[in-house]
Amino acid sequence: MTDATTKAKEGLVLRSLLFVPVNVEKFVAKAHTRGADAIILDLEDSIAASEKAKARTLVSEAAERVSQKGADVFVRINSPLRLGIPDLEAVIHPGITGITLPKCDGPGHVRLIAEALDELEAERGIEVGSIIMSVRIETAEAYFKMPEIAKAHPRIAGFGLGSEDFTLSIGVEPSTETLLFPKQQSIIAARAAGVLPMGLVSSGADYSHLDEMRKVVQKSRRFGFAGSSCIHPAVVPILNEEFTPPADEINSARKIINAFYKAEKAGRAALEVDGKMVDYPVVYRAENLVKIADNIAKKEAAINA
Repeated sequence: MTDATTKAKEGLVLRSLLFVPVNVEKFVAKAHTRGADAIILDLEDSIAASEKAKARTLVSEAAERVSQKGADVFVRINSPLRLGIPDLEAVIHPGITGITLPKCDGPGHVRLIAEALDELEAERGIEVGSIIMSVRIETAEAYFKMPEIAKAHPRIAGFGLGSEDFTLSIGVEPSTETLLFPKQQSIIAARAAGVLPMGLVSSGADYSHLDEMRKVVQKSRRFGFAGSSCIHPAVVPILNEEFTPPADEINSARKIINAFYKAEKAGRAALEVDGKMVDYPVVYRAENLVKIADNIAKKEAAINA
């Protein structure tokens, strides 16, 4: 991993990623007001085949506009290399945080895109390794390669399983019941690779019932997801709120950390805090929670500045 890649991934907060079709002006114009941690400028499913070439030319200006309040900018390229490489040629510039690679079919697919990024960054005076990747698995075939894909390249910062295309691939309707097991597997694959698990335990396509959506997001955080993409701005506040550790959890975590290290100085590595046993795994979990909370606070400060 290059220093540039390490820096790009350090402190990354991706609770909410709002999809924006790059060729729909009214969506691009308002994207920076939505409060999302990141905007995904879409060149894939929301763009008709006849409009893809034109859409590529819009990314540079759109990236500058949607990031003006501090949001990171990802571009979802097309999966087939015949479309994906021209996408990269058109969009790689210093204003892009990362590339979202949909329908990834294997670790070799990731490495091909990463190799193209190496060359384009070098050609364009961008520090090599600074543009990160978010990778999505969306087929039954790729499902069995998840651990290898998640570890395929240091540029990968986020990893997830796409609900709609994946359930289509395996012939079932998207629901928590049908998706929970494969989604859990994607979380484990991501964590094993040291990257952020992205997604929800169910489909996020139905945004008409926000109370139900909130319950899905709450469950998703409990299962280990770090954030999710969404297609409607009404979902952004829910993602931001529910993927942010609650104040009582943060306060409890700080109390555990302080008590433990005080005890450790006295020669003890296990103690009781508020009626619960605390040892190293509990402390490490608390430290991770505090780190997440601190990173979120920095992100929100940047967006609200």
